[in-house]
Amino acid sequence: MNRALIVVDVQESFRVRPQWADTLNPTVAEPVNRLVDLARAAGDLVVWVLHTEPGTGNPFDPESGNVRLFAELSEPLPDEPVLRKTSHNAFTTTNLQQILTAHGVGELRVCGIRAEQCVETTTRVGSDLGYAMTFVSDATSTDPLGRFSAADILERTEAVLRDRFARIATVAELESEAESEAESEVRVTASAT
Repeated sequence: MNRALIVVDVQESFRVRPQWADTLNPTVAEPVNRLVDLARAAGDLVVWVLHTEPGTGNPFDPESGNVRLFAELSEPLPDEPVLRKTSHNAFTTTNLQQILTAHGVGELRVCGIRAEQCVETTTRVGSDLGYAMTFVSDATSTDPLGRFSAADILERTEAVLRDRFARIATVAELESEAESEAESEVRVTASAT
């Protein structure tokens, strides 16, 4: 089964808002880059998603100049789609599902900003569409909301997604699995010769 990594809303729009000072994971680009490297090494499709709110005058309005990926993220390769959405999930207002179908993708790894909003919603919709979902918790971030800390929100998001909509994993767990798979392939190849 082919796999894709969906990087949701890791964009400058968030860093210009006052809430960014309280974000859970201000260095979210580092684990996202590790996931991108892992996906590329495995030959997985990488899809970049940006949230837009045209005509609002807020940081998500394309006219603001902030609807762009974090500068420290890996540059999208020419064959990696960069989609712009206007809904909370990456499917409804984009052609993401058509892209995934064209690539024969059946498994998705999802990361990005905000854990409980666009990343969670994308995960739930993906699950409903039949994709095997993995929510990569340490490659996400969010802000406090009401009486809930950002850590509380991430914990709640993981709890409601776990085993119902998605597998919950860390970047290190996925890297370890990739190493084990590579070692297994080497053993199989060696025993076949």
